[in-house]
Amino acid sequence: MALLEWTDAMAVDVPAMDATHQEFVVLLQALEAATDGELIDRYVELLTHTDAHFAREDAWMQATGFAASNCHSLQHKMVMDVLREGERRGRAGDLDVLRVIARELAQWFPQHTDAMDAALAQHLRRTGFDPATGALAHPEALPRAELHGCGGATCTDPEELAPAAAGAAG
Repeated sequence: MALLEWTDAMAVDVPAMDATHQEFVVLLQALEAATDGELIDRYVELLTHTDAHFAREDAWMQATGFAASNCHSLQHKMVMDVLREGERRGRAGDLDVLRVIARELAQWFPQHTDAMDAALAQHLRRTGFDPATGALAHPEALPRAELHGCGGATCTDPEELAPAAAGAAG
């Protein structure tokens, strides 16, 4: 059995995100199943996909009011730093590190999807953001100030929530 299997429970109900996440899982499975001779090529495929995957999500966040330094984008950057270091070490002959990274990604990815990607998906739906065109159906739903958290109610900038809470209390 693979370290990570796609299930409908991982879906965030944004088709473009779900398709990309399914591709990630398939590439991670290919990496896990790779022979030593295939390992670097499968790893680079996963790294290339993940770089584009994260860049796309980061662009969506920027288009819908996230600060460049939000925790979701920072997590993307940290994972890419680890993946690039893994590539460097793998090309230097340390194939074991690539298998360790694959196991760690299989543990990390569902948690990232359940928390940060689900919050982003909710934000995209709330604003009516179309990932294919970049159009916003509900620009009035954009945050008044850039989001510095991950976009969920529990990690959004408290100053962003204060006016809404004051209005609800009044």
